[in-house]
Amino acid sequence: MATHRRGRLWPLLAVGGLSVPTVAAAQDLEARGYEIAAEADRRDSGYHDITAELTMTLRSRNGSEHTRVMRIKTLEVEEDGNQTILVFDQPRDLQGTALLTVGHTAGADDQWLYLPALRRVKRIASGNQSSSFMGSEFAYEDIGSQELGKYTYRFLRHDEIDGMGTLVVERVPTGPNSGYARQVVWFDSEEYRVLQIEYYDRSDVLLKTLQLRGYRRYAEAYWRPDEMHMVNHRTGKSTTLRWSDYRFGTGLSERDFDRNNLSRVR
Repeated sequence: MATHRRGRLWPLLAVGGLSVPTVAAAQDLEARGYEIAAEADRRDSGYHDITAELTMTLRSRNGSEHTRVMRIKTLEVEEDGNQTILVFDQPRDLQGTALLTVGHTAGADDQWLYLPALRRVKRIASGNQSSSFMGSEFAYEDIGSQELGKYTYRFLRHDEIDGMGTLVVERVPTGPNSGYARQVVWFDSEEYRVLQIEYYDRSDVLLKTLQLRGYRRYAEAYWRPDEMHMVNHRTGKSTTLRWSDYRFGTGLSERDFDRNNLSRVR
């Protein structure tokens, strides 16, 4: 595996009075990081499809709020990334707006946005996937398919969040159009659920932090959070996603994710 930039926490070996990271130690940390991410992915695989309801709350720096209500459908696709549709139900001026994401195991996802006011489908160019999704603190790439092959990995340390043991892993996007230099992910050490992600901009400055809380187990196998809270440290704005009515194995197929039918999604 390739050595990642900004390797701050590699074990050191004193050589000729100088401390330098060993290649073997760096490779061990990369292998461990990938192992953790792969285990998290394995535990969250096999559900076939899922639907849920979403309430999105946008907060400005001064505390004013705007609320949106959405529905989401996701389909697992063998040997490629997942496919997802987000549909806005409220407010009225956004009703029927729909985002389709066709994920890929490597490279940029394909994304299309249906805008009812214009009655047209707009393709989101890969170079624009780092921009804000509908004015929220989530970027289009945050909503995209988080496939293993889109990152390189490095284990950083053990840590705790709210008294829970965690495994902290750095992941670096491999695609040239990502808005992030790197991300730092906290997995809980028992169930490998993502509890927190820090997003660093292209200048390697902390830009956003995502916290995931209120996990519940569904279908006796799959953990899902009740809430995802994203804070933008640069602007002081935040966006909260509250999830409800999770349903697994509803019988969705690729026909339900046809971009030519976005205007008729129900």
